[in-house]
Amino acid sequence: MRIELHYFASTRDAIGRESEQREFGPEVRTVADVIAALEGEDAAYREAFADPSRLRFALDHVFVGLDAELADDSELGIFPPVTGG
Repeated sequence: MRIELHYFASTRDAIGRESEQREFGPEVRTVADVIAALEGEDAAYREAFADPSRLRFALDHVFVGLDAELADDSELGIFPPVTGG
């Protein structure tokens, strides 16, 4: 499955890129699976996704939870917690 990933703010800074296109095997079916797969690859991803429950995800421009199911050629945006006023 091919997923286009977009990183924002501190997640972008930790990973060192704004976006990337990745291929995942059939075991990756949800947003949580993508996060787990990436965390297993590199310390930068582990840092960026240290607390996935605080992150926000947009799947094809719709905010979703970690349990959202992916489809081939989906676009996944990953946002850090928003603060400020």
